[in-house]
Amino acid sequence: MLDNTCTNNYYISRQDSTESNARSYPRKFPVSLKKAEGSWVEDVEGNRYLDALCGAGTLALGHNYPEINSNMISLINSGIPLHTLDITTPIKDEFVEKLINTLPDELKGNVKLQFCSPSGTDAVDAALKLCKTATGRENIIAFGGAYHGMGHGALSLTGNLTAKNHVHGLMPGVHFMPYPYSYRCPFGLGGEAGIDAACHFFEKSLKDPESGITKPAAVIIEPIQGEGGAIPAPKKFLQTVRRVTKELGIPLIVDEIQCGVGRSGKFFAFEHSEIVPDLILVSKAIGGSQPLSVVIYNKDLDIWKPGAHAGTFRGNQLAMSAGTVVMDNVNTPEFLEEVTKKGETIQERLRDLKKNVSIIGDIRGTGLMIGVEIVDPQGHIDNIGSKPASGDLAILIQKECFKKKLIIEKGGRYGSVIRFLTALNITDKDIDQMLTIFEDVVIKVDEYATK
Repeated sequence: MLDNTCTNNYYISRQDSTESNARSYPRKFPVSLKKAEGSWVEDVEGNRYLDALCGAGTLALGHNYPEINSNMISLINSGIPLHTLDITTPIKDEFVEKLINTLPDELKGNVKLQFCSPSGTDAVDAALKLCKTATGRENIIAFGGAYHGMGHGALSLTGNLTAKNHVHGLMPGVHFMPYPYSYRCPFGLGGEAGIDAACHFFEKSLKDPESGITKPAAVIIEPIQGEGGAIPAPKKFLQTVRRVTKELGIPLIVDEIQCGVGRSGKFFAFEHSEIVPDLILVSKAIGGSQPLSVVIYNKDLDIWKPGAHAGTFRGNQLAMSAGTVVMDNVNTPEFLEEVTKKGETIQERLRDLKKNVSIIGDIRGTGLMIGVEIVDPQGHIDNIGSKPASGDLAILIQKECFKKKLIIEKGGRYGSVIRFLTALNITDKDIDQMLTIFEDVVIKVDEYATK
């Protein structure tokens, strides 16, 4: 018999009485965790869960990766200051050198770094301030379906309306453009026609003297939309965005906070489109499980003054040390090829599953950033053959997976997309177990939905 203080309910009830109503994950996963290793976590009652969320993509090498832990322990025992604001250290110098060496050759000798407060949302706000300062302009172009964070500026760039509807007076001057999304094409076309329409609309909107949009300070885009539903930007579209912004002298910000650091099968997801942006935002996995965010930007933009952006915890030495280990492990051709191969294996199994059920509308992604869109099998099919999204069925799938000890997240329109954000070094055995659970649950929910 478990002592009362060793149960999940004990800790969850205490959390409910003391923490903000804004908390989210405990509502989906009502556990109190005490151990973690690799792709597995264990609660206070001894239940083990396969973690396909991994800190929303933060844990590139899984929980408690031995090399990261030993590195941080050595650092703590070394006596080095752990908190240095933006004063440099040998640890920071090594991190900076490694990070710059992950960049395309065109950028390596032409960038500066701004270390920000721990969250990616602060990197977004820093980038906005930098671009507005450098250009003297104020408008920002973002895209439907985007997620850039919960800070006041970052939230204004985010497509999802749920968090925005109750917060008035967000940053003005944000204009949203359509993002190619074949299954739910904003132009009602889908496929190549939808991509071409998005390219045309973007270019005409910025070049048309009657568009109503004054020249922006920046364009910000996710090469793979994360919270928006694991939607990769087509190569043609990203290349169009880069060409047009370059022609017009508009800084291009790529948000790699979730899709970067190897998740796509390349170190940066924008590399799939063979473009070179002006600013790159990194956070999550770059800190090796510790909080860190960085703006990498073309040094031509570096005209702001000392103190123009700050952040008390921008000198997190543990994060820089752990992040160096992550880069050493992830940024190799062999590792990135494995990420691609694992992603293809997962998508192949999911496509086989799709053939046997009616509640999966679309499967998409790049590397180990994969989305499965859940639909209402009895709903009305639109003009491009897509069924309506079903957030209710996605919730049911998530709950049933959790009962079977699989932690997996949702996202996308109406919360209808099941998202796989596993550790990049997840084992083949764990992939098989994860997919077996998911397949069993989806088949069960499909039977329920088609009665």
